[in-house]
Amino acid sequence: MTVPTNTTRPQQPESVTGVQLAQGIGHRPTQGFWTEAWSQVIRRPGAIFGLTWIGIIAFFAVFAPIVASGHPIIARDLSPDGETLRTYSPMLANLRATDILLLIAAFVAVPMMIVNMKIDRGTRLSMFLIGGLQAGLILVALTIVHAMVTSRDASDWMRNLEQQSWFGTLACFTVSLLISAPMVFLMPFERLIPRAVTAAVVGLVVAIVTTLTWTSPIERFEYRQLQAQGRISAVYTVIPFSPLQGDTTLNLKPPGSNLLRPAIDRFQRSPAIRAELNALASRDPGFGDLPIRQRLEAIPADETTIDLAAIEIMAQSQLLSVPAEGIVEELRSAWADGRIANTRDIADWIDALPIERFHLGTDALGQDMLSQLLHACRLSISIGLVSTLIAVVIGVTVGALMGYFGGWVDLMLYRVVEIFMAIPVLFLLIVAAAVLPRNTYVMMAIIGCVTWTGAARFVRAEFYKLRNQDFVQSARAVGLPLRSILFKHMLPNGVTPVLVDASFAIAAAILAEATLSFLGLGPANQASWGRLLSDATNQVGAFVWWLAIFPGLAIFLTVLAYNLIGEAFRDAIDPKLKKARV
Repeated sequence: MTVPTNTTRPQQPESVTGVQLAQGIGHRPTQGFWTEAWSQVIRRPGAIFGLTWIGIIAFFAVFAPIVASGHPIIARDLSPDGETLRTYSPMLANLRATDILLLIAAFVAVPMMIVNMKIDRGTRLSMFLIGGLQAGLILVALTIVHAMVTSRDASDWMRNLEQQSWFGTLACFTVSLLISAPMVFLMPFERLIPRAVTAAVVGLVVAIVTTLTWTSPIERFEYRQLQAQGRISAVYTVIPFSPLQGDTTLNLKPPGSNLLRPAIDRFQRSPAIRAELNALASRDPGFGDLPIRQRLEAIPADETTIDLAAIEIMAQSQLLSVPAEGIVEELRSAWADGRIANTRDIADWIDALPIERFHLGTDALGQDMLSQLLHACRLSISIGLVSTLIAVVIGVTVGALMGYFGGWVDLMLYRVVEIFMAIPVLFLLIVAAAVLPRNTYVMMAIIGCVTWTGAARFVRAEFYKLRNQDFVQSARAVGLPLRSILFKHMLPNGVTPVLVDASFAIAAAILAEATLSFLGLGPANQASWGRLLSDATNQVGAFVWWLAIFPGLAIFLTVLAYNLIGEAFRDAIDPKLKKARV
């Protein structure tokens, strides 16, 4: 007799009735609150899309200086005979302290969170968050110190002090020590030695990195000119343009254009290109052997000068990786062989040259759009996360005091909440941009210090419900300190709505930054989606479609992703929907 061997387990129904539960149908293993909430979130396609998009933004926020840079990864100085004199990495030499620290965090924190260790993941996450706060405070303090000693209003003794070789090292290590000392007491370990070691390691790493990048060299992008002259050889990254690298002669180039697009435009606008090229071919045979500058000086001052100068000067002085003579001679050979017969052929020939291209076009300053989009990911994600973190810390503290004490404390603090609720964030940011330094830190602080009222009201309502619970009364009875009762016992039971609201607050902060940059009041000398969007209507009023679509789509998808994640978490922790799922 053959026994059927069907080992397929029956699929559990999504929802069951009370009778089915009594019959043993639909029972699932017990899960923790956040584990169950997360399992519900990742079942929703919208939340999966949001998490994927935020992961992409976070990746480029960390690795954008490596993926998109006008500095070569490797450069070699060459002798006149072509021998290598020196090998170095301009990309690494031009990384900022923030770039290096984020790369270190990505290669250290992410593996440590994935690998199983004796330290639980919650403690590791708290350690990384506090270490990030420590590193951020050190960077902000050193930025202020560096701005003070290098500003135009600095006194003579401060300028002389800054020029000393030892000043940068002393400033970095002193500031790091002063900020790392109190962080010892915030590290999430019970014993003092692990706390001190963790804070000391973070402070030492930040001090070393900031010392190495204290005097950053001036960014110049002359590598391709030197390469065209045969003085260096270089290897570039995937996108060989930095966000602030450009030239007004390359302005507003459509997606897919190469670096000789201005010469193409000149050819297409020239009605006498055939006569010019015929005149060029009938010149002295030895004319092509002269250096470029002498050839330009020998050409008569007519329309031929304009077009030939457009080809040769662009080939020599713009961002090219091939010798100028090679392009010009190949163009002459193509005309002589009959491969080029009209202006359209000339434009197609130049457009097909194997030269670096602007895949998403350029802005009005000739700066690469794709490089700016990638570098702006860091600004958007940092504005959202840091300002929301500041708002959550302030809101949770004020809301906990209001909900726990009630009475006159609640009355007085809620009046403060109402005052901050009446402050228009956008107008405050506009005023602050006029009187304060226009940098990322100021914008983060303003958004965080004004938008905390939502978190305060959520925590106040939760603490009102929790303050008379048995576990709170027990904590009071054993004489626990107030901070332990509020933040160790009550807060974990009432912080869930705040975390859900934080996802919507991050989206609102990104919109605020994009709006401010669109108005031209964002952080100076920094790539921003809002600033790119503002260039969609150029100086003459013409609409530039690629400057509107790409940054606008990035803003839309990022805000949508955070809203989808927040909506998924809100539904996952809703007790009514949870009861319906059971």
